[in-house]
Amino acid sequence: MVSVASDHRGADRDEADRYVSPTVRQSVKILVSGPFGVGKTSLIDSVSEIVPLHTEEQMTRQSLGVDSLTGVERKTSTTVALDFGRITLGDDIVLYLYGTPGQRRFWDHWAGLAEGAIGALVLVDTRRLEESFEVFDQMELSDTPFAVAVNVFPDTPDIPLDEVVAALDLPTDTPMTSCRALDRQSSIQALIALVEHATVSSRLTGAHR
Repeated sequence: MVSVASDHRGADRDEADRYVSPTVRQSVKILVSGPFGVGKTSLIDSVSEIVPLHTEEQMTRQSLGVDSLTGVERKTSTTVALDFGRITLGDDIVLYLYGTPGQRRFWDHWAGLAEGAIGALVLVDTRRLEESFEVFDQMELSDTPFAVAVNVFPDTPDIPLDEVVAALDLPTDTPMTSCRALDRQSSIQALIALVEHATVSSRLTGAHR
């Protein structure tokens, strides 16, 4: 069972947290993926023990009619390359988190971001599930193990997770959870679910070689 290290960030993320703990014995790369406006940047920002890196740009008139703002009408910026953060689990595992762009026109970055990743946490918004299908197509092309987390917004409908799996046409054994991207502990639990799934997938893959 994976657990999270104590949070010593304080309000502004403590200076000491810039450095990886000497007790860490393993580092892993994790993707945080999902469609535009689903909460990837928010999740990385909420869990990162270092000041996260964001490559966001203000949305312009050119994006009107291209990026749907349904359900995220207040969104004014978008990730154009990646988000980056770091979190230590337990005493010996550090996760390096790479947030992928949500729009297809930025997907040229995906191949490089996916290289070396043990898995991806795919965030979905049940208010607009149809926008997730292309993301899952991309995940299948990259052959990256993934878990799915429903990001719960204030007006998210209460839909059983097994119905979300069916609506997304995913295998019934797809790891599913829910989280609130703005809540650190909730988001950490979603990441832990992914790490545990990716670890099992890696062992099964190794056993069949």
